[in-house]
Amino acid sequence: MAEQARDKNGSRLTERGRATQERILRAAADMMYVKGVSLTTLDEVRAASGTSKSQLYRHYPDKDALVRDVVALQAAELLERQYQLLRRLGSLRGLERWRNAVIENNALRNGAYGCPLGSLASELADQDEEAREAIARHFGTWEGLLEAGLSRMKDSGVLRADADAVELATGLMAALQGGYLLAQTARDVKPMRIALDMAIDHVKGYAVPSEDGNPAEEGGSGR
Repeated sequence: MAEQARDKNGSRLTERGRATQERILRAAADMMYVKGVSLTTLDEVRAASGTSKSQLYRHYPDKDALVRDVVALQAAELLERQYQLLRRLGSLRGLERWRNAVIENNALRNGAYGCPLGSLASELADQDEEAREAIARHFGTWEGLLEAGLSRMKDSGVLRADADAVELATGLMAALQGGYLLAQTARDVKPMRIALDMAIDHVKGYAVPSEDGNPAEEGGSGR
């Protein structure tokens, strides 16, 4: 990645070296997302990135090192997008807008390939303990964004005091990841939409009714 100052052998990187490493990493991330980790070879990454064997192995002496940087890259980019969607979440309408955004993004690929992070988890969880732990931390961060939004909804009176923000966030995350998987196999986002709608309906079950009998929403402009 661009901010890295050294290659995997500890040597200081030049600007050109950083650009080469970024090119390798981007090519690997794209290929592993589409083909999967196990079916992506270093020779394919080298060809796709337009690098020589010596350049590739200088930056990534083995596939495990490359995979771990791919995990970090995919997580950083995914979590930044999710942060932008969820950082001000504080209403049921905002939760529905988040749902719409993730479904619309996945619909661009007809559901193919799944979640960038979830797809890596399914391949690596039983093969690479270091990668598994890293992915678990990233999922925890993602779930924490949902939990924080649900907690804000409790604090503002949108959700009842007995709503468990932690459990609701876990339910939303499980529905999202299960939806990604079903959409991936069906090449259709409909299962993802159904799963998320059911999870959000469960959250709505904790909504505080307003005077007109509809779920309450805060008066501000929160997402």
